[in-house]
Amino acid sequence: MRLKANLTLFAVALIWGTGFISQGIAGRYHVAYLFNGVSFILAAVILIPLIPRSKKISREQFKWMLIAGVILFFATALQQVGLLFTKVANAGFLTSLYAVFTPFLLWLGFHERPHWMDLVAVISATVGAYFLSTAGNGFQFHQGDSLEVLGAIFWGLHFVVLGKYASRFEPISFAAGHFFVTGALNFIMGVAFESLSLLTPFPLIGAILYRASLSIGIGYTLQVWGQNHTSPTDAALILGLEAVFAGFAAWLILNQNLLPLQILGCVIILASVLFSQIKNLKPVKS
Repeated sequence: MRLKANLTLFAVALIWGTGFISQGIAGRYHVAYLFNGVSFILAAVILIPLIPRSKKISREQFKWMLIAGVILFFATALQQVGLLFTKVANAGFLTSLYAVFTPFLLWLGFHERPHWMDLVAVISATVGAYFLSTAGNGFQFHQGDSLEVLGAIFWGLHFVVLGKYASRFEPISFAAGHFFVTGALNFIMGVAFESLSLLTPFPLIGAILYRASLSIGIGYTLQVWGQNHTSPTDAALILGLEAVFAGFAAWLILNQNLLPLQILGCVIILASVLFSQIKNLKPVKS
């Protein structure tokens, strides 16, 4: 079962990485909250027919769907707004920093003391993020990259909540419920700060459909299932490949290139993510 879960999470990383292209398209049309809102609400609607009718949703599940949905709102909003000001590759690799933040979030929330390797990983990842964001010119992060780093903290919180609590509940209903919360909050922000007319271009409609059906509807649901059947370490390592797929897709499809020092930053970030997780690696059993 663990091997199957790991292969599932690998597919999720591929879906999410290529899904950054749809988010990059939304960035080009200068829409963030409405894009997120419609995408997540549509994904929730798509999942409703798949929810087992025999499973009743408890008050406890409602509570954790609400908490997870609010956290995911902050994560997605910061990520998508960041994409208005930065490249897809930057967003992908900086988002992957959630993996090196997670041990410290577990320390703060559950008193699980981080390993010394986690501290080394955070320091080296910070160096990588500096190279990626500034290309070595100055000491100020670009606005979009700063938002992506802040968003990575919320992605880490979302990862922790799924790992600690989502396993208690039926995965499809949990996924659909917290998607709806995320979508509703994003949509409210969109109505307040954006125009609904921004959603009319056909490329953007296609991007919404791709993200709702694949990146969110399938990807996040498989994430919930996969994390319930493998170790948090395996999950973090595999999902960290999302950044690699995002960077490659941005180069291949959007023709977005990085400077050599920025590529070095990406390599350092990925190496930091891997380094922070290898201490817990165990043989995979099928």
